[in-house]
Amino acid sequence: MNRKKISMSLLAVGVMSATGFGLYRLGMSHAVTQSPSAGLMEAQAMTAAAPEDPSSWGIPEGERATRRHMESGLKAGDTDPLTDRRILYYHDPMVPGKKFDSPAKSPFMDMMLVPAYSGGEGSDPGTVTISPRIQQNLGLRVGEVVDGVLSQEVSAVGAIAWNERGQSAIQARATGFVEKLHVRATLDRVTKGQPLFELYVPDWVAVQEDYLSVRRMQGRDLQPLVEASLQRMRQAGMDDRQIENVERTGKVQARTTIVAPHDGVVTELTAREGSTVNSGMLLARINDLSTVWAHAEVPESQAAKLRAGSPVSAQAPGLTGKIFEGKVQALLPEVNPTTRTRKARLELANPEELLVPGMFVRMRLLDEQSRMVLLVPSEALIRTGRRTLVMVAEDNNGFRPTEVEVGREQNGRSEIISGLLKGQKVVLSGQFLIDSEASLKGVEARMSPPPMSTPESNAARTYETTARVEAVSADALTLVHPEIQALQWPAMTMDFKLPPQIKMPGVRSGDEIEIRFQLQEGDAPTVFWSCWPPCCLLPGGSFH
Repeated sequence: MNRKKISMSLLAVGVMSATGFGLYRLGMSHAVTQSPSAGLMEAQAMTAAAPEDPSSWGIPEGERATRRHMESGLKAGDTDPLTDRRILYYHDPMVPGKKFDSPAKSPFMDMMLVPAYSGGEGSDPGTVTISPRIQQNLGLRVGEVVDGVLSQEVSAVGAIAWNERGQSAIQARATGFVEKLHVRATLDRVTKGQPLFELYVPDWVAVQEDYLSVRRMQGRDLQPLVEASLQRMRQAGMDDRQIENVERTGKVQARTTIVAPHDGVVTELTAREGSTVNSGMLLARINDLSTVWAHAEVPESQAAKLRAGSPVSAQAPGLTGKIFEGKVQALLPEVNPTTRTRKARLELANPEELLVPGMFVRMRLLDEQSRMVLLVPSEALIRTGRRTLVMVAEDNNGFRPTEVEVGREQNGRSEIISGLLKGQKVVLSGQFLIDSEASLKGVEARMSPPPMSTPESNAARTYETTARVEAVSADALTLVHPEIQALQWPAMTMDFKLPPQIKMPGVRSGDEIEIRFQLQEGDAPTVFWSCWPPCCLLPGGSFH
């Protein structure tokens, strides 16, 4: 009985094992039959995906693309299925100017070549392309090159003074006495026609009586006598108004009233009541305040920018919000030896008579010969020390570095003498990042002057480093060099050309040497001096 139960148990276990194995084989076969379909769907999904934009790639992405092209057998002229763009050529970003038709490792650096595509920065070697997404992340802003007026401006300080050309001197026309004084003190304001002095002139009595006697005479040919008497009154100091008053009244006018010739301020008063005055004696001075002078102290270096008639605006600290307009009257021929400033005489309009002598003012002097010029916001300029660049925004998200010649700058705007045209768009923010990208891709700015073959420029392109020899050939060395900070090169293995005059006998792989080299446009760096123990090569190939 027990033996029978054991047999039945073993039979059940066998049936279950067979069933499980059958189910396992069925699942595996189903998975195998389904896997090609799954792979096809994945490939179709990848194919249906939008093509990548190579303009957003860096060097690592470019190297991966080159390796993919080598595996796929792609070369220049073919279309990359991943980007859907035609491959123009391959190049080394560290050695711009050299182009290759096939993907390969760089002959200059220990890195892969990177492809350049049509429709991107590769279509125009002078343009770098930035994708719209990256532009948005960088917060790029652009401005337009416009026409505008940029006046020559000079800032100066100075003090207000009387306008001496608006000054009147009141003098006695005859000897007499001051009977009454209507103006008592200096700096009193007067108006035109206001009485100033009343004088008694004894000498006028006799000449007026002679004239009246001749007028009362009757007879023929009296006109010469009348004219003679009139002449004597004029010689006594009487003016036409006083003579007319004598003729009209027929009475002797021994007293006269002197009035103010115009509005102003009495700046000098010498007469007093009861005093005797002589003919030609100064009685008072009156200065007009409708216009005033400002004596500006202009730096000697900026004085040449001024000319007579140039407009000027002034502000006084004590008169907030008031702006006074005027013009340059004269540039005085004198330089202060202490401050090295030149004095300019300015005439300011003062209709409300708010400006008074002695008041301090700040002035802006403008060149009236302003002309229309091209202007860009000053923040668009990239100043390298040797030249000035701007990033010109072009179509299809392209940016071109352009060298410009800059003139004057005023109120955040700069004059462009050459390099740009009206209507062009320039980058106002993020231009330094675009310039770095352009430098990395070897994009050269327009208007770049050719390098001068002078010792100074050669010295500027000369670099030194220690390196380990990897390989030696007749015209080149393969060296492993450390980081070169002057060129921002990382440590790498690369080729250095040897000119014919440099011979290196005895140098073997593994030797440590010192080299001095120069960069060659579109070619590997060229060694012109080298040294290694126990001997050293001098320039020209001689040993020491």
